[in-house]
Amino acid sequence: MLKTRNSFISSVLFAVWLAPGLVSANSPTDELQQTIQQVAKVVADTANGDDRRKALLRETLLPRFDWLEMSKQVLGKHWSHASGRETEFVSAFAEFLGNAYIGQIGSYRNEKVLFVQESIENHQAQVKTKIVSDKGEPTSVNYRLHRIEGEWKIYDVIVEDISIVVNYRAQFNRILAKGSLDDLLVQLRRKDLRNRN
Repeated sequence: MLKTRNSFISSVLFAVWLAPGLVSANSPTDELQQTIQQVAKVVADTANGDDRRKALLRETLLPRFDWLEMSKQVLGKHWSHASGRETEFVSAFAEFLGNAYIGQIGSYRNEKVLFVQESIENHQAQVKTKIVSDKGEPTSVNYRLHRIEGEWKIYDVIVEDISIVVNYRAQFNRILAKGSLDDLLVQLRRKDLRNRN
């Protein structure tokens, strides 16, 4: 069974505090903060029904990710075996990961995102943050991004030194060692269906 990490969703939800002077125009931190603030507004709007809220969250949150790059990295050496079916896998993976977390967003209210450090080299960046719960417990969350067509897109998230990409690559490798891409797609879609219920 595919596993998800609850701490990951905290990392992309609520930015209610931002260190002054850290962000410059169109920086990866700036773009990330804007997305998180939009997500917070959607969650806070009680006028939206559950289905409407989930649809708005998808529209707001999912475009910040580079699903093609994430898909390549989670499949690793198996990406070449997806030849001709790349779009199918990217779609299934985005649905799986997106629905896994959007379904849990309603339970988050008082997290604070502290933007600690930003580093940029060529077209790649890392934004280090800390997620602080209402109990004051910090969680280290680092985003890896790269610039595509004028936007900074997330291609990996490291939660307490655990990479989302590496975590899923290990799980997918175990499935593909014993089965086929079809077997993996079935598991992704079954998980997606459970998350919809």
